[in-house]
Amino acid sequence: MSGKYLVTGGAGYVGSVVAQHLLEAGHEVTVLDNLSTGFSEGVPAGAAFVEGDIRDAAKWLDASYDAVLHFAAFSQVGESVVKPEKYWDNNVGGTMALLAAMREAGVRRLVFSSTAATYGEPVSTPITETDPTAPTSPYGASKLAVDHMITGEAAAHGLGAVSLRYFNVAGAYGAYGERHQPESHLIPLVLQVAQGRRDAISVYGDDYPTPDGTCVRDYIHVADLAEAHLLALKAAAPGEHLICNLGNGSGFSVREVIETVRQVTGHPIPEVTAPRRAGDPAVLVASAAAARDKLGWTPSRADLAGIVADAWEFAQTVTKEQ
Repeated sequence: MSGKYLVTGGAGYVGSVVAQHLLEAGHEVTVLDNLSTGFSEGVPAGAAFVEGDIRDAAKWLDASYDAVLHFAAFSQVGESVVKPEKYWDNNVGGTMALLAAMREAGVRRLVFSSTAATYGEPVSTPITETDPTAPTSPYGASKLAVDHMITGEAAAHGLGAVSLRYFNVAGAYGAYGERHQPESHLIPLVLQVAQGRRDAISVYGDDYPTPDGTCVRDYIHVADLAEAHLLALKAAAPGEHLICNLGNGSGFSVREVIETVRQVTGHPIPEVTAPRRAGDPAVLVASAAAARDKLGWTPSRADLAGIVADAWEFAQTVTKEQ
């Protein structure tokens, strides 16, 4: 059965891939994005596009929409430390306005793009949804605040909501992939070295208590992530707020990622060892058991070489367009 969905932030990386998946499933999609970090070319063909701010969602949202999928957020951890007010204003204030617009329009289902940054320094791995939340950045804190906000909205006003806490999203899906400015994610940064756009990749710390001394992260293919959002729409139940981690349940070190890029691209990747960054945990790996049990979701693209290959193909396409 087809539905009608508003995708906020649908011109960004994850939002555009989810919007494309919705269209392929036969749904009607409206993308709302102010293009402050998204790209107009990221809006999938077939989706209606509204250039605007989530604070003004009430102008376009009405009872004809079945649900909202909410991706409109600033997400640079480092920037959030020096400009926390920007993150509280947009991520929290903007979402509060969106929830009010949904309440007024009678739209009672929400899928929210949350983050593993809500956990901060993990007490154990793999991380489960019942582990303590202690974010170490205003970005993570703003996302956690929204999760609390949604829990209250569900209890008080009958919203059916699912928050999906992503670990490291990577890869590309057809014409849709990462094009952040500035780029901060490891795989696209290493690919920039392979393209000759960057001299070397910095390895921040090589003395962690991990097999090769570098940080270990859980990488999830963006297409697997998108499929979880479609399943979350079905799982959203009135008055309930479900929170699920999204990850593969296993990790790859920084050096493993770099070596995989060398193998996939055939290019040498010079490394420069740099000091550890404050707040970088040694290991961040998800338990996705809740997503499996409650959403029926299992990632099918866990191979790191496949993730890198998709990202490499997209990076070369974007470079040709520039």
